[in-house]
Amino acid sequence: MAGHSKWANIQHRKGRQDAKRGKVFTKLIKEITVAARMGGGDPNFNPRLRLAIEKGKAENLPSDNIKNAIKRGTGELDGVCYDEIRYEGYGIAGAAVMVDCMTDNRTRTVADVRHAFAKHGGNMGTEGSVAFMFKHCGQFLFAPGTNEEKLMEAALEAGADDVISNDDGSIEVLCPAADFHTVRDALINAGFKTEMAEIVMKPLSETTLAGEDSAKMQKLLDAIESLEDVQEVYTTAALSEGG
Repeated sequence: MAGHSKWANIQHRKGRQDAKRGKVFTKLIKEITVAARMGGGDPNFNPRLRLAIEKGKAENLPSDNIKNAIKRGTGELDGVCYDEIRYEGYGIAGAAVMVDCMTDNRTRTVADVRHAFAKHGGNMGTEGSVAFMFKHCGQFLFAPGTNEEKLMEAALEAGADDVISNDDGSIEVLCPAADFHTVRDALINAGFKTEMAEIVMKPLSETTLAGEDSAKMQKLLDAIESLEDVQEVYTTAALSEGG
């Protein structure tokens, strides 16, 4: 793990996403719409919708946009119907990549994703080709300096699976995806502030890339993330700062 920092990687990723503000609202509205369609419009009984609304509020998505997205999802308002699709592939040095999309045109989306992979040195894989390299779970990240002993006690009591101390001093807490809200609420009530709290596809192991490989992989990830239909991108690549 030498030469790369979990903390720096997460902050870097958040910074790049924040730079794409125009796309953020579109992604949030799609997620809220699909969550409402899949599990109903009441966030108290739909954990996925609850999380989507919380993310929207954190990004200052206007409440009218949130309400209308829910209504489109439940059929109270007309709107585009999005399908969820996951694509899998390989990037630089064989690093695995998973791409979660929401689209109203599957033909366009698969062509766009395939082109992004091919143009930047990667290639699309078949369904299931890299999924086994990731775990679906709740992930919380805490800043360096957090009291590890107290955090571990609170996390395990709340039902977390694992507490990981990273080389850079940051601490990760992992939990089953279904227990995300329970664990998060318990940690907040115990006085801990999360820097990141999401349900993710977490790589089971990482491939550290440096120098030119790191730069190439970042270009590939940026190209995929910039596509209209892409919601989330997960990778086993750990990119070293400055090589």
